[in-house]
Amino acid sequence: MGRKQNFWVSVIVVFIVMGMLFPGKAFAHKSMDPLVSAMAKYLECYSLELFSFKNQQPLSVPRNLCLLEIYHKNGLSPLWVSSIGPSKSAVKILETLKNSDTDGLSPTDYGIHEMTALWDSLEPEKLARLDTLITVNLIKYVHDISRGHIKLRDIDPLLFAESGDADFDPLATIDTVLTADDLALFFAELPPDHTHYSDLKKSLKMYRDLAERGGWGQIPPGKIIRPGDRDDRMTAIIKRLTLTGDLMAPVDDDSRYGSSLIPSIKQFQTRHGLNPDGEVGPKTRAAMNIPVQTVVRKIMINMARWRWQAHYLGQKYILVNIASFNLRGFDQGDMKINFPVIVGKLQSQTPVFSDRVQYVTFNPFWNIPTNIAKDEVLLELRKDPLYLVKQHIRLFSSWQKDAVELDSTTMDWAAISEYQISLFKLRQDPGPWNALGDVKFIFPNGYDVYMHATIHPHLFQRRQRDFSHGCIRVSDPLGLAEFILSHGEVSWERGEIGDIIQQGERKVVIAKRPVPVHITYQTTWMGGDGLIYFSRDIYGRDEKLGQALFPGDVIH
Repeated sequence: MGRKQNFWVSVIVVFIVMGMLFPGKAFAHKSMDPLVSAMAKYLECYSLELFSFKNQQPLSVPRNLCLLEIYHKNGLSPLWVSSIGPSKSAVKILETLKNSDTDGLSPTDYGIHEMTALWDSLEPEKLARLDTLITVNLIKYVHDISRGHIKLRDIDPLLFAESGDADFDPLATIDTVLTADDLALFFAELPPDHTHYSDLKKSLKMYRDLAERGGWGQIPPGKIIRPGDRDDRMTAIIKRLTLTGDLMAPVDDDSRYGSSLIPSIKQFQTRHGLNPDGEVGPKTRAAMNIPVQTVVRKIMINMARWRWQAHYLGQKYILVNIASFNLRGFDQGDMKINFPVIVGKLQSQTPVFSDRVQYVTFNPFWNIPTNIAKDEVLLELRKDPLYLVKQHIRLFSSWQKDAVELDSTTMDWAAISEYQISLFKLRQDPGPWNALGDVKFIFPNGYDVYMHATIHPHLFQRRQRDFSHGCIRVSDPLGLAEFILSHGEVSWERGEIGDIIQQGERKVVIAKRPVPVHITYQTTWMGGDGLIYFSRDIYGRDEKLGQALFPGDVIH
């Protein structure tokens, strides 16, 4: 059906509805209003494809945004304009859309040029077009700033399943805006309400300002520059450190790498996830040469991720950053714990989601997942039938409560298939051999992911720590247990926790108040020193999200 046909269908439908709503003189009065009559041409339907996530599978949910439905509910009259021009609400909406770039969005996505071109016209048809443009772009903006970009529908639904919300209701959005007592407050409450997002917003402004001033120059290639060396490139390096707040002490000789520069170089390396050896080698030089516009886009990418997740994190909460291999615990805005973690490897990525830690298990059993039993344990059993006995793993006939224990040494493991072993339940006893270590932290979820200690603490010394099957291994389980279980007058001490572990018996302690845990994937964040930090994109997600947000541009 062509545009002209769509127009006449819209006209017919509008007049039928108007005839039902305003019979007789009322209908005649409405039809005589040039602005109301002009509205009919623009009451079209727009296709919005939203993403949801159910049963660990991405769902692409088409949703028609039909203006007729919205305007019908409001008497088919304009919502934001009158015959004398745009209303105060319209002015505030346009101002908000124009300033959407401060939240890492693109104002051009919200029709500001077309609306601005129509803004001063008093022609009924142009006013009608303006009114419907405000409605459509307002709905898109509210969704994007509060749920995540609609436009991600074209890029890898599995990775961006969290983006958007299939339950988003355009009609309810318009109703809320129309009845809002303070429109400025309404818009201010849409983005995430936590410091991790607002810090990135501040960083975005800072690096955009740097970009407007020309950014920084490139550091030419050459030999490694070590403390005490004299090198012509030091002038450019010192300028680079100065621009991003890394220069920690004044420099007397800008052509020599003096000892006073070592802390500044190490800080820059730490901020970029590099080994802080104090030498300006190829990796450090490459980090210094990342264009400022690439940094700007990286910040925007990570702001977009925050909009997918819970906007209110809680007064007391745990934040796990997969990309930086780090766990932090916050209470009343203060960071109480901060230590390294191990996350899922590329083949078994730790998912991004939020939940609540409900209980802590000391000296836990490990119920071995079926995929590990099939892919790893069965291979070991075929090589050594005593493998389960040596690893203190007990074999049960099924996963049912009435399952009986079997003698694994009597089984012909060479004849057991992957499917057959998946029917058995394999459970490792508590002890120094248990893969979960001596503490497990449970927040029930559909991914079967939890946090736990480990019997391989040496792995925390590695810079890149993606070794698990998806669960999160913590380097300070006692500190985490103390943080989770202590609340108000209920206080747990490390010594008390250590005594429970020493007893060697399985013990479950329910948290008096469940603690929210937010598992994130942030490759950029602001540190407590006010500087922005970067990590490696271990799962390669920045590039795909960058392609969605900045089509045609190259993101490094």
